[in-house]
Formats: sequence, structure tokens, C-alpha cells
Amino acid sequence: MDSPSSCVVVTGFGPFRQHLVNSSWEAVKELSKLGLGSDMEVELQILQLPVDYREVKQRVTRIWEDLQPQLVVHVGVDPAAKAIFLEQRGKNRGYRDADIRGFRPEHGVCLPDGPEVIASGVSMRAVCRRVAVEGVEVAFSGDAGRYVCDYTYYLSLHRGNGCAALIHVPPLSPWLPASLLGKALQVIIQGMLEETEKARAQSLMPRKLSLCDSSQGKPTGGLLL
Repeated sequence: MDSPSSCVVVTGFGPFRQHLVNSSWEAVKELSKLGLGSDMEVELQILQLPVDYREVKQRVTRIWEDLQPQLVVHVGVDPAAKAIFLEQRGKNRGYRDADIRGFRPEHGVCLPDGPEVIASGVSMRAVCRRVAVEGVEVAFSGDAGRYVCDYTYYLSLHRGNGCAALIHVPPLSPWLPASLLGKALQVIIQGMLEETEKARAQSLMPRKLSLCDSSQGKPTGGLLL
């Protein structure tokens, strides 16, 4: 994967627990209607992931092996959030909550021999400064919550050498409809792509993303997906 394709993969999650309609997937579907913008010379592909640790591990592997994208953006829901959070890093341990099939990773670990933390090559702080979405706040986070979304993110960062991102969106509401969340995803992902191109132009990173923002972010609360 020394020469990433012009493909960007964006995933959302299916139903879990009381969330029979998962706002992350609804937002991703709206993004698919909008596209990434006519000036973005990349192909957008979307995929729904189940809230299932074992299935996610297989699908993340296939995404990176089969599509070889330049960036994968995972979108999950934070039931307690009022803002959209851009997650800087994925964690390897602490996965104690059961998925929709009642499964928990052995010892709560994602990859037994993996590093404790992997940071995205995209500076989420810089993206937060770059983008603005009318009607919803976009904020930085350094703790993605230790559920299937964080598990997915860690796997994707590991497989993609940091070329991944995780966005947590709030639940749907009258003031945060799927259409607004879809537009927000478009603006944020445009910002991510622009940020990586800016860094490459300044010779701060090679073709494959490598920069990691090591600053600590404010964790978000609750069970995140």
C-alpha cells in the first residue's frame, strides 16, 4: 500500500441495544447522496458494519486488503453527545462490554501484540480548526469509549498505518436530522483530506500518513459506538 488509491471508505454502524436506527449509518447514507464534493478527486465508498467485534475484524481487514483506500473514516454514535467528536486515537485494551451477539474480546484486548495506543495520521485538532458546520459543534476528543467503534478504529489504524479516522455523531433529533449530519460528514472529511494534502505539500509526511497528534483531548462520556 505504498501508493494509496483515490478511494475513501466511510463506514457507519447498524442497530444495537435501544438504537434501532443508528444515526451513524443514517448520516453515512446521507453523505453518499451528497458525495465528497466535485473538487474532491476521490471515489467514495460506504459500508455498514455490524456491532459485532468478530465480524468487524474481518471486514476491516477486507477493506484494507481489497480496496487499499487512501483513507478510511469510521462513523459511530455517541448517545450522550450534543456535538460531533473527531477522535484522535484508538486503544488496544478495555473492551469489556458485549456486542449484539453477547461476545466480548478475550481479556478485553483488540490485538494481543499490538501497541497500547495508535493515533491517527490526521490531526483532528487541525481539522476542528479548519471546519465549521452550521447547526452543530465539531470538537476534538482523545478517548473513543472502548466499545465496538473504538475497537474498529484501532484495527483500522493498525491495518492502515494511521490512515484512518473515527467520527462520533449524536443521535438523530428534530434539530439534528440525518441530512445535517450527512452534510457535516461531507465538510469534515473534506477537511481531513485537505489537511493531509497540506501536510504532504509541506513535506511533513510521506505519501502514506505518518504524523500523529500526541496531545491529550477531553474524553467524551458514555458508551460510544
